[in-house]
Amino acid sequence: MTINPQGQQDKYRGKISQRVERLSPSGIRKFFDLLASMEGVISLGVGEPDFATPWHIREAAIYSLERGYTMYTSNLGMPELRELLSRYLKDTYNLEYEPGGELLITVGVSEALDLAMRAIIDPGDEVIMPDPCYVAYSSCVILAGGIPVMVPTSEENSFEVSAADIEAQITSKTRAILLGYPSNPTGAVMPKDKLKQVAEVARRHNLAVVSDEIYAKLVYGVPHTCLAALPGMKGQTILLGGFSKAYAMTGWRIGYAAASSEIISAMTKVHQYTIMSAPTMGQVAAIEALRAGKDSVAEMVEDYNRRRLVIVEGLNDIGLSCFEPKGAFYAFPSIKATGMTSEEFAEKLLIEEKVAVVPGNAFGKCGEGYVRCCYATSLADIEEALSRIKRFVDRHC
Repeated sequence: MTINPQGQQDKYRGKISQRVERLSPSGIRKFFDLLASMEGVISLGVGEPDFATPWHIREAAIYSLERGYTMYTSNLGMPELRELLSRYLKDTYNLEYEPGGELLITVGVSEALDLAMRAIIDPGDEVIMPDPCYVAYSSCVILAGGIPVMVPTSEENSFEVSAADIEAQITSKTRAILLGYPSNPTGAVMPKDKLKQVAEVARRHNLAVVSDEIYAKLVYGVPHTCLAALPGMKGQTILLGGFSKAYAMTGWRIGYAAASSEIISAMTKVHQYTIMSAPTMGQVAAIEALRAGKDSVAEMVEDYNRRRLVIVEGLNDIGLSCFEPKGAFYAFPSIKATGMTSEEFAEKLLIEEKVAVVPGNAFGKCGEGYVRCCYATSLADIEEALSRIKRFVDRHC
C-alpha cells in the first residue's frame, strides 16, 4: 500500500488489463510531447493536412448548427449521408452497397477499424498485416483479443506486401488480412495485379480482408485500386474510408465502413453501445463534401504533389535514400547512412535543428532505419526543414 499526501493509506491498487499492458505507447506521441515544449519547430510529424476544411463544407455545418441540428442521428448515420456515400462508391468503383444495412458512419476510420476487429475476432485469432504499417493496426487487433502477425516489406520491393509472403503466414488461427494502401507511413500504393494475388489468397483460405483506404484519393500518377471492387471480393472485404485526409477534415471525425449486412450489423452492435452515433455536424459536413468537394480535393492533391516532388528530391540530394511515394502524403527516407537508430535520429534532429519527424520503428520492426516525413505542410517549411536536415546530416556523417 502507498501513503497519499494526507497520510491516508491507499487500500486499492487497480489491476490493469493484460491486453492494455501489452500495448506499447505510441512512438509518435512521444515526440509530439517533446515538440510541444519547444518553440520554432518545423513539424514533418503530424499526419494532418495543413489546409483548412474548404469553406463551403464548414458553412454547411455552421448552418446546421444555426438551425439547431444538434441531436443524435441513427446509429448507422444520417440516411442522406449513407445514400450519397452509396452513390459515390457506385460511381467510383462500381460497388453497390445498400445504404440501409451495408454502410456504417463512424467516428473517423480509427473507430471503423476498432469496430471491424471487435466484430470479427475471437480471442487467439490471428490477423496478418504488412510491416511497417499504421501504428493503430496491431493495437486494435490486440485490444480485440487477437494476435497481429507481421509480414515484412522493404524499400527494395517498394514496401508492397506479396501474396506469397502473406500465404506463408496463414495458420489454422488466421482470421483476416489487414491492409492499408495507399500506405501510412511509406506512401506505397499496391498495383492492381498484386492486390488481385492477395485477393486470391484470401478467397482460397476463406479469410476476411479489412482494407483501410483512407488515402484513396491521394495518389500521384498511378491509379488506386479498391480491394472490394476486385472480382469476388465485395462480400469478403470490410472497406474502410473517410473524409479526414482528402477533404482536410481530420477534426470532424467522420469515417465509414462498407461491408456485408452481417458484418455491419455486428459492428453496429459495438458502435451503438460505445459511441451511439457520429457527430451530427460532422455528418452534415461530410454530406456537403460528397456533394461539392471534388474540385477542392483536386486542388489539394495538386499541391501535395508539388510538395512530394520537392521533399523526395531534397532527401535524396542530402544522401537519405528515399523511394518515391505514390500515395498519401508521407516520405519514408532511409537514415541508415548516419549510423543512428530511428529514434536517435529523430530525437537529435528535433533537439539540434528543431525539425520533427517520426522514427520508423514506431510503425513496426521493418521501419527501423527509416523516419516518416509528412509533406502536408507548406512548401516554405519543407524547404527550410530540408536545409536543417542537410546541416544535421553533414554534421553527423
